[in-house]
Order: sequence, then C-alpha cells, then structure tokens
Amino acid sequence: MNIGVDTPLFFFYDDNDAGILGRLLEERATHERSVRRLGVKDLHIQLRDLIFPLSRTMDMMSPAVGEHNLLVAYLSLRLCEALGFSPEMKSALCIAGALHDIGAFSLQDRLDLLDFEETRSTEHSMAGYLLLRGFKPFEGIATIIRHHHLPWRSGEGRFCEGQPVPEGSHIIHLADRAAVLISKDRPVLSQVQAIYNKIEKQKDAVFVPQYVDALKALTVKDYIWLDIASGAMESVLYKNIGTDMAQLDVNDLLEFSKIICRIIDFKSHFTATHSSGVAAVAVAMAKLAGFSEEEYPLFAISACLHDLGKLAIPSEILEKPGKLTPEEWDIMRSHVYYTYRALAPIESLHTVATWGAFHQERLDGSGYPFSYAAGDLNFGTRIMAMADVFTGITEDRPYRKGMSRDEAVALLKGLARDNKLDKKLVDLLMSNYEEVNDVRVAAQEQAANEYREFREALKTGLTPL
Repeated sequence: MNIGVDTPLFFFYDDNDAGILGRLLEERATHERSVRRLGVKDLHIQLRDLIFPLSRTMDMMSPAVGEHNLLVAYLSLRLCEALGFSPEMKSALCIAGALHDIGAFSLQDRLDLLDFEETRSTEHSMAGYLLLRGFKPFEGIATIIRHHHLPWRSGEGRFCEGQPVPEGSHIIHLADRAAVLISKDRPVLSQVQAIYNKIEKQKDAVFVPQYVDALKALTVKDYIWLDIASGAMESVLYKNIGTDMAQLDVNDLLEFSKIICRIIDFKSHFTATHSSGVAAVAVAMAKLAGFSEEEYPLFAISACLHDLGKLAIPSEILEKPGKLTPEEWDIMRSHVYYTYRALAPIESLHTVATWGAFHQERLDGSGYPFSYAAGDLNFGTRIMAMADVFTGITEDRPYRKGMSRDEAVALLKGLARDNKLDKKLVDLLMSNYEEVNDVRVAAQEQAANEYREFREALKTGLTPL
C-alpha cells in the first residue's frame, strides 16, 4: 500500500482504532491552528538569517577555532570595500567567507587550517564546493569556495585546470590567511602591522599584489580591527548581504534545508543518510495523521535541520564505532542545544525549529537538553521525536545492522509504555509499519547514492554531473 497525498485518513484504521483516530484528529486541529498562525503560504525567510547561524555553529567545534568563518567573511568584505568592488561582490564574499570551511568535517581538519603555512590537504575546499553547488543561489559562491586556497603564482592562479578562477577566491584566500594570524591573547591593534608584514612577504607568489595593497590600506583603519575584537562583525556582514538573493519561500527553504541536511550527514559515513530517513518518516507520519499537503514541507524542513548542531560536533566523535566516553557523550548531547540556539532567533521558523530541536525530549521529562515533559511538547515535536527514534533503530550503520521489524516494534512499544514516545503515534506507525519503513528505505538508499558520488568526487577530483 502506498501512502499518497490524497489517501483518506480513515483508510488506515479498523473499528478498534476509532479512539486513536479521534484523539489524533483533536491534536491535529490544535496543530493546524498553530500552523495557520505561522502562515505557511506566506512563509518567507531571509537567507542571511540562516547563513550566520550555520557559520557560528561550525565554529563551535572548538574554542581554538573561535569565529574563524565570520572573521574571514568580515575581512573579505573590508577588502572588497578597499578595492571598490560592487555590492553584489560584497554580498557574495560575505556568504562565501562565512561558509568557506564548511567542508572541513573533523576537529583536526579545522585546527590544521589554522596554521599559516599551507602544507595540509585542501580537500575541504572541494567538499564545500560539492555540498553547496546544488543550491542554485550558491552556484557562484560554491566555485569561489572551491578555489579559496589556490596560490596566485605571478598570475598562474587566474586559471585552474583550464577554467577561470573567480576573483573572490583569491580575496577569501588572503582574508583566510590574515585571519589565522590574529591572536586572541594580545590587543588586536598591536598585531596589525606584523600581520600585514607576513602577508606582504608572499605578495605575488601566494597572494594577488593588488589585494595585498588593499590589506595595507586596512592597517590604518583602527575601527576594522576593533570590530573584530569587539564582536561587531556579524551585524556589519548582515547588512551587506544583498536583498536580491535574500528571500526564500517555503519551497526555496526546503531546497536549502536539503543542502544543510547533506552538510550535516556527510560529516560521517556513520550518519550519511540519517536526516534523509528522518525526513521521509516524519512526512509519512504527517500524511497518516491527516495533515494538509502544504504542511508536509514543514516536517521535511524540520527533519533536515533537526541535527544542525552536529556541525559543532567533531567527526572524530560522530565516527567512533565503540562506546563514547562520558566526556564524549556530553559533547554529543550538546548538539540539540546548538540546533535550538541556532534556529530559535529566527521568528518565522520558530515552530519548525522547535519540532526539530526538541527531538531528544521525552514525554516523561527524561530527555534533553531542556527536560521538557508532555505538556511542553506539541504534536509536531512528538512526530519528530518518533521519526528520529524509528530511523535510528531501523537504519543500517557501518558498525551494525538495523533492527528487524519485531525488534523495532518491541522497542517502540516499550518506549510508548514508559511514556517516552506518544502512544497514539506509535500505534499509528504499527498499523502502517511496512509503508512507513519502505519510504524510509527508499529515501536512505537515494541519500546513500548521493554520498557515494560525493566521496568519489573527492577522491578523483572530478565533479559528478
């Protein structure tokens, strides 16, 4: 049996399930009133409202990383101003700088990139390109990121593999190398000249001479360096992302969320298909519970973003096949808090954000990070919690097989009996187990194919069509 958009809800129930249906319809009505207040058809999100939380979350991986992504974006913006570049170029460089290290998955990768001397692999540049290029507004930005460690070499850096290299790549490169020279342990103004001197020594060999001259012009502008030291960078960057690419409707937001989903999941081959599975299950359950077609994307968006905080978790922990130490588990548990803090300030996304960010909360109050109980957890949140658990126990991981149907049913019924998960939703899933599981498997098989193509492209240096 296929779960279709127009399939009537009552089709999935026999007479013994009438009570479940009634309670679900009542909760759905409450939910629909909430969604109408959200204004699904009129949902418009500022792209910049998503870029900076994404950037900040990546930088939370270690205190040593600091605000590196924002710092590179800020210096790139100021270089653009000194060079007299257009507002469109400034906007692109704000975004590219904020996301330039998005392909660096492990803590060791991030720490290695803080060394001024570039002796490490730049695989992360290609990874960032592959991850971002699927979102049409980011096609040009993805290409900038792809080449952001390419040396100038007296002009040879104008091209790579016969293709022209964007000017923005070389600006990001200079800003990135200048950023790693800034120490948090000394007054920033006392460092500026030494930073320039070190960059200037590699003028023309590594950096574009014109851009090095632009950096020199910045050295006498104290406010730029004090912006960096005082934490004023984000507000400046926010104002410089152009409105021409800033608005996302619900469909655009879903496409962008899918890109974020890949960025999150592709950090580790252990979790490479997880969010795709959660999204498929959440939407299937929303259909079974009778939600309207226009609400399905909200569940998909929430699922794609539910593990956003894992960008702050080193892949060394995500990929550990054995039991985590207590300290590692504390780090892992923090990911849901980071998801909430990243998304909560976006007022238009409040409902969707809480569905995803509370997916580790439990009805009996035993979940985390807020220890919320049944009265605090709305219907959307309960669907997301169950979708996450169901996907987690049934999906295959490299180090173990997913549970069989009997094992999964026993576990879910136990969680419902112990008031961890919503019994009505568990019963609904039990009545439609094969249909929901088939949807999950299909979604995760597609995600697995995408992940294999991604890894192959990184290995060969060739980008898939």
